[in-house]
Amino acid sequence: MKGHHSKFLGKYAMTSFLLIVCLFAGVSVPARADADTADRAAAGSNSMEAAFKSAAQEFHVPLSILMSVSYNETRWEQHNGQPSTSGGYGVMHLTQVNSLPDLNAKGDGSLTVSSASTSVDPALHTLDQASALIGTRPDLLKTDPVQNIRGGAALLAEYERQTTGKLSENPSDWYGAVTKYSGSSAQVSAEDFADQVYATINQGMKRSTPEGQNVQLVSVQITPNKKTADSLHLQKTAAANPDGPGGVDMQYVPALYKQFSSDPGDYGNYDLANRPYDGLDIRYIIIHDSEVSYDGTINTFLRQTYTSANYVIRSSDGQITEMLPPKNVAWQAGNWYINSHSVGIEHEGFAVEGSTWYSEPMFRASAKLVKYLAKRYNIPLDRQHILGHDNVPGLNPSYQRGMHWDPAIYWDWSHYFDLLGAPFTSQKQSKGLGAKKQIVTINPNFNKNQPAVTYNGQPLNPHPSDFVYLYSEPSFNAPLLQDPIIHPTGTGTTAINDWSDKAVAGQSFYQADVQGDWTAIDYDGQKAWFYNPNGQNASAGSGMLMTPKQGKSAIPVYGSAYPETDAFAQLNIPAVNRTPLSSIPAGQKYVGTGPFGSDYYYAQIFNAPGTYHVVKGNEEFYQINFNHRIAFVKKSDVDVVSE
Repeated sequence: MKGHHSKFLGKYAMTSFLLIVCLFAGVSVPARADADTADRAAAGSNSMEAAFKSAAQEFHVPLSILMSVSYNETRWEQHNGQPSTSGGYGVMHLTQVNSLPDLNAKGDGSLTVSSASTSVDPALHTLDQASALIGTRPDLLKTDPVQNIRGGAALLAEYERQTTGKLSENPSDWYGAVTKYSGSSAQVSAEDFADQVYATINQGMKRSTPEGQNVQLVSVQITPNKKTADSLHLQKTAAANPDGPGGVDMQYVPALYKQFSSDPGDYGNYDLANRPYDGLDIRYIIIHDSEVSYDGTINTFLRQTYTSANYVIRSSDGQITEMLPPKNVAWQAGNWYINSHSVGIEHEGFAVEGSTWYSEPMFRASAKLVKYLAKRYNIPLDRQHILGHDNVPGLNPSYQRGMHWDPAIYWDWSHYFDLLGAPFTSQKQSKGLGAKKQIVTINPNFNKNQPAVTYNGQPLNPHPSDFVYLYSEPSFNAPLLQDPIIHPTGTGTTAINDWSDKAVAGQSFYQADVQGDWTAIDYDGQKAWFYNPNGQNASAGSGMLMTPKQGKSAIPVYGSAYPETDAFAQLNIPAVNRTPLSSIPAGQKYVGTGPFGSDYYYAQIFNAPGTYHVVKGNEEFYQINFNHRIAFVKKSDVDVVSE
């Protein structure tokens, strides 16, 4: 069976390289901003608005243009002076990228880090340009939001002179300057950014930032003069890729598919298929972060690494690289059953540090891609089908212990689903529902939710996060929840990579109890408590509930929906055993979806589709939100109960 030998680990265990992040980037505790900078940023809840107005007047930039550019780069967030995954600083996302980490793969499949390459792209050095324009030290533009806004305004003014020869008082004439500010040389990507800037101006925007700033952009109807971008001579891309949405910068770079030795079973980096026409439905989209640079990720999938993904997305401008069509099976999720039914998307980013942050252009491009794929393959836009790698279960207990945990706690699932048009808050908040039995959806306020987190025993600075801690009792003094696989002894921890005691935004669970400010859910076969005063960390949810069939004291929970042994025998294929991950005791209820038939994709030989088979079983399964990860239960083991 492919995957038993270590050289095939990529097919079953990893794409996102979190185990090697320390090799190329190191792990550091994010530095705090200077005290005087923090004081200035917190001087008033509308001081950022004042800074925008002042900079707009100083550099003769229309206020609506300046504010909307900032919103579409960073959503008006300063991020404590820490860089984005593409080296952008502050509310104007001024870039300073002196080198790009890269990752190479040896011929034996091991991974090594190459020397960092020097960046010469001017779009990656806008912070230094802005610093020169306003005569202020570059480091101040990183930490001082006022100087950062001044730098961004000066840069926009310079771009306006370059594109139109003057500083126009008409916001419609700034389309070319905004297009250049995107940093992209591809027409479709640069103009998409500018179009979004003007759309934001037309609709208006109001937001409270994590720094406590209340910022409002008043709606003004402006039709952009798109001819002002003609002088940029942007690159026109080829016709839209059939495996991606329109209106995005997208390229196709085929991942390596090659036999690596005389053994026809030794090949990579993916499997040929013809989904969904071969009987394998595409049911999931898996969100990863790459832990290496955009180019490094692409290069890894071009080498003998036994790992791949269908798409890779760049942080700076959201460029998408398709590496294998969705019809083929990427070796990306660490679970062959999930691989067989999913599309994997790698995002340039770093989950561990918490000092870097995922860029808004990448979020928008990713959401466009996911909406396209969801529509094409009839995938529901919910957290039972749009999964993080951290939501994918292991195939058995030993795999479960080592499963990846990206994109981790700093991925803003709530904002992502807003962009998908499927917000978690579309239903009534659970405030005031008391002890009524119901389904709740985990939904903390991402910006205000900044729990204490550690890595390698060291505390990370407070940072917006997407999870709630789970306790064994309704008290902060109680032990954190213990997962018997992750923590055979002891309890859960505050480590960022300890997923066992963390329920994530968008996940729905059965509300088992309420005591004061605490809510209990059925989780991991246990009763888990999270702090939820006035329902601030959960929304009212809906869905099917599954409970062990009457008369059963407990039922097994699996990491796949593989068929029964007899189904393999009919095709003379070695059976793949199902090993339970855990169990659900009588009386507990879990939110799920289904039922669907069991199957297994048998593909063991390089480039021999005639030998590939989709093994179909008679047993049916439901998928459930079991703990931090999804899981599967047999239809014959459960009763579906109504709320």
